[in-house]
Amino acid sequence: MKIPSLAGAVLLAAVTAVLPLPGGASAVAAADTRIDIDVRAGLATIGSTAVGVNHAIWDSQLGTPAVADLLADAGVTMVRYPGGSYADIYHWRDHTAPGGYVAPDTDFDTFMAGARRTGAEPMIIANYGTGTAQEAADWVRYANITKGYGATWWTIGNENYGNGHYGAAWEADDHADKSPKEYAANVVAYSAAMKAVDPTIKVGAVLTMPGNWPDGIVGAGDTGTWNQEVLTRAGSAIDFVDVHWYPGGGTPAETLTRTAHIQDAVHLLRGQIDRYAGTNADRIQISMTETNVEVGRTTQPGALFLADVYSGLLAQGVFTVQWWNVHNGLGTVTEVAGETDYGDYGLLSSGNCNADDTVCQPPLNTPFAPYHALSLVGDLARAGDRFVGTGSDNSLVSAHAVRRANGDLAVLLVNKDPDAAHTVSLNYQGFEPAAGAPTVASFGNGDDRVQTGTGGSAAVQTLAPYSVSLVTVRSGRTGSGSPKAPGRPSATVTDRTATISWPAGAAGLKYEVYRQNGGVSEQLGETGGTSLTVGNLEPGRRYTVNVLARDGSGRLSQASPPLTFTTGTPANASCTVKFRDSNDWGNGYVGTIDVTNNGTDPVNGWTLAFTWPTGWQSVSSGWSATWDQDGRTVRVTSDAALAAGATANVGFVGNYSGPNVLPTAFTLNGTVCTSA
Repeated sequence: MKIPSLAGAVLLAAVTAVLPLPGGASAVAAADTRIDIDVRAGLATIGSTAVGVNHAIWDSQLGTPAVADLLADAGVTMVRYPGGSYADIYHWRDHTAPGGYVAPDTDFDTFMAGARRTGAEPMIIANYGTGTAQEAADWVRYANITKGYGATWWTIGNENYGNGHYGAAWEADDHADKSPKEYAANVVAYSAAMKAVDPTIKVGAVLTMPGNWPDGIVGAGDTGTWNQEVLTRAGSAIDFVDVHWYPGGGTPAETLTRTAHIQDAVHLLRGQIDRYAGTNADRIQISMTETNVEVGRTTQPGALFLADVYSGLLAQGVFTVQWWNVHNGLGTVTEVAGETDYGDYGLLSSGNCNADDTVCQPPLNTPFAPYHALSLVGDLARAGDRFVGTGSDNSLVSAHAVRRANGDLAVLLVNKDPDAAHTVSLNYQGFEPAAGAPTVASFGNGDDRVQTGTGGSAAVQTLAPYSVSLVTVRSGRTGSGSPKAPGRPSATVTDRTATISWPAGAAGLKYEVYRQNGGVSEQLGETGGTSLTVGNLEPGRRYTVNVLARDGSGRLSQASPPLTFTTGTPANASCTVKFRDSNDWGNGYVGTIDVTNNGTDPVNGWTLAFTWPTGWQSVSSGWSATWDQDGRTVRVTSDAALAAGATANVGFVGNYSGPNVLPTAFTLNGTVCTSA
């Protein structure tokens, strides 16, 4: 949560203009960037709550028709209340927040009226810090029994790991025991009390995003990290987990690289849920209820980040992504990419000035740049449509694509280069575009609205510097009758193989299995049955696959839900390696590795090798051997003899600046070891 600063001003209605884009140029620049789009690589299906924002009780504009309509125009489908850390001091019945400011006309009923006008579902934060399970249950009763609001989504608290247990303390918490064990016990109690009133609600617990503080840290007296403790003790009582992500970065360029963390962070979080939350853990969903940037909040870097992060998280199955905040107030004023940045976390201007009135924001409710990016995401991420695989060969240009129910493609292109336009070639796999210029909606640096028209072609688009463009490409395919997409596959894996299985479809179908690989999937095989064994896989590697069905007329179905698995290591190798994160402090850790010789002969001098799964992991220093890192490959060399049956122990200090995905495959003198 970020601290507010609000003041009244004159309302300025947002106007969306439709302007033609330049599409009739006689010459088109040669493409310098390749974008691949593969509809055979099916990602997550978009739900009804995908595009979210935060409301706060200190915002006098909360629930007003003007704001509700602006959010509706942007495609917002979920709104969160009562506002970040204020949730842990807020008492809904008398609409008070001791120690904080509550604006007039921001009570729960006003919020719900605004949410309904927007057409958005509410996400409500029950007060954990200074409240009780009974207070939360009474709120459920009032909302859903007395008022009939049908409020489904309820989170227990806000950033409760920030209660002082790990040192930093910004979140109110009156519990004498501030451990994750205590929080988990209360989550169970809250969930039971709330669901006794309305069994249909969904209850969420607060976790931390992998790669962000205090991820990886084991607090005093704890047996595991915050996430491990909460999931182990409260997993059976929750329906979703709630995380926040402020990725930092000292410059806009650095911040905009952090979206590369998304896939690994969600993978790690999903793995924690599956590992610790008990039976049927796959029912537990993931919400991202706060995100924003530290540099360029009201200018184009914030807009580019929003477009990239919403799309990336939704594609990985996060069911809602929510910007912090609708209004927040004037911060430190700077110039970013030639535009005035007001240092405001809000989507809309608060219309306030600094203390001596020398700098003022635009009139109240003027949309900032991230709002316009949000409107493009709202048009991209429509409920029921589905993200598909994309790839880019230019680190400054990212792409996200959605397959519409009618077969069309919506492609969101983000040019993070502040200085240069980029001409991109769009290459399709499993999709045939129709002839004619596509519809293009774009928002560029310094624009005050999204511009919409037709321009370029389905094959080539030119992106202005620092811009977001949504290209809608019509399908050139006519007719219907394609097979139904196969159901969710499963896999049984070894170190080198995976047997992939799926539910049977109609008679006479053939099935094709594809491995996702950016925007160009690799076909692993086909079969007339309902399982396929794939060989020649790499030990300890993560794979994501889809299954598609083809009928006798050659018509191909849409992709199955994606399946991600990681291959193992040999069961009886001549060596065994045990890798441990022994002491983590949030961006680094002490690692230890045990290397055991399982053979009958000594190993006279040895080299252990492994590869970091990401580019933001490294060895800072090591001991008990010679450590060397080249790119992402680490080699640990010793001249000592390792006797048959003996174990050598080596250690190191590791650093990471993103999700810390630990390596799982190791070689000893070139031989793949068993990982313990």
